[in-house]
Amino acid sequence: MKIIISHDVDHITVWEHKYDLIVPKFICRSFIEAALRSISISEIGNRFNDFLKNKWQNLEEIARFDKENDVPSTFFIGVNNGVGLSYPPRSAEYWIKIILNKGFDVGVHGISFADYDDIRSEYEAFKSLSGLQKFGIRMHYLRNAANTVAALSQAGYMFDSTLYKFENPFKTGNVWEFPLHIMDGHLFYKNSRWQNRTLEQAKDQTRQTVEKAEKGNINYLTILFHDRYFCKGFETWKQWYIWVIGYLRDNGFKFINYKNAVLELDKQTEV
Repeated sequence: MKIIISHDVDHITVWEHKYDLIVPKFICRSFIEAALRSISISEIGNRFNDFLKNKWQNLEEIARFDKENDVPSTFFIGVNNGVGLSYPPRSAEYWIKIILNKGFDVGVHGISFADYDDIRSEYEAFKSLSGLQKFGIRMHYLRNAANTVAALSQAGYMFDSTLYKFENPFKTGNVWEFPLHIMDGHLFYKNSRWQNRTLEQAKDQTRQTVEKAEKGNINYLTILFHDRYFCKGFETWKQWYIWVIGYLRDNGFKFINYKNAVLELDKQTEV
């Protein structure tokens, strides 16, 4: 079993959200989690410190960590706005180029998931900004419809990793679908809108999922960790990510990115 690590880029700055409700929701969330003692006083202080710095991304930091640990992660960046993703194309282009220059792969963090013309528009926008000819996508908030994967195939995407289900990759048209298996938010929220799981609980659930994947003959285990949480303001989340990379490496698992996994799968299907 090989491991695919990815990062969804949902935010760049605080002030890009001046026209939506993300900021008041963030403030309420932080105070409620502090009141419930789900987070420490130090964490809430660091969250507001980042807020005052107008910094809601940790791309340099997580790229450095991944590079040091030989993790060929994939970053999904949006080129369209919607449902709380509000940064402009110029910010997307800036970070796409930085991440590519660091040797990582980049894909689309999609907004349009049902209308073919809109899906194709995002594809062309990302292609123009990135200069890439082949790339994949993950939908923001994992949104999808019955026609989504077929539309992605028609648009020209190489792979998708939106469906949250316990399966091996499968091909629809020209698109390899990589089901998502482990997601940070699902580890720290259990039947709640607020963080209610400890670091040790998150570790235990992760171990169980990895063991289930091995027993279920899952060939590529996919993990999503948002760069936003790789900071002292979300210390529990950050420590989980540092732990899971070490845990997987120490247990002999190899890391691979989506593109190389597609190459392996294509080669297997040719035999």
